[in-house]
Amino acid sequence: MQEVTGSSPVSPTIQTRWLRAAPTRGVRAGSGSQEDQSIEKELRINDRIRISPIRVVDEDGEMLGVMETDEARAVALERGLDLVEVAPGSRPPVCRIMDFGKYKYEQNKKDRKARSKSHQQQLKEVKFRPKIEKHDLEVKLRRARKFLEEHNKVKVTMNFRGREVTHSSIGREILIRVAQSLEDIANVETPPRMEGRHMLMLLAPKPGLLKKQKAEDEGSDE
Repeated sequence: MQEVTGSSPVSPTIQTRWLRAAPTRGVRAGSGSQEDQSIEKELRINDRIRISPIRVVDEDGEMLGVMETDEARAVALERGLDLVEVAPGSRPPVCRIMDFGKYKYEQNKKDRKARSKSHQQQLKEVKFRPKIEKHDLEVKLRRARKFLEEHNKVKVTMNFRGREVTHSSIGREILIRVAQSLEDIANVETPPRMEGRHMLMLLAPKPGLLKKQKAEDEGSDE
């Protein structure tokens, strides 16, 4: 085990580069995605590590030993990396020298895959009226498409009021148009049928939609 003693000198060029990059490496409220903020709230890095001394592990997993925090930060700066507190409960706390940006990227990638595998299909509902305006129809179509892209089934409901029920064919035509507009990502699991004063249709995401989206996600991660 190699014990590091004394402060490592930091060249002005590296120090300037690190100081400029610090805002993107540090923790800032309201910056980055929710996933990034969640990771950053769990870990203290660089100047946010207040306790001293600490036990330090380098980027290759080699133990550098116990040293003052300022000294460990100097080592990380010299290597153009971050000092990250990975085991705050240990005595002394364990910190690792790493590329924190790369770590966040890899962690987010794992989290997305885990969420994708654990997704449970839900039944969503989108309601229509026989006299629906074109703009409202487009808005509801986008909502239904979003539900389907999230791999949920969609119950499409046509609500009739008063004497509108005597012209149910108008509502049926609208539901057919909805199915046709979404046929690229949805199958009609239950065709339009009357239930009391409502006409219902059930759409389900096409089986190939999940595979296609997984392939796109994996491609974007590369």
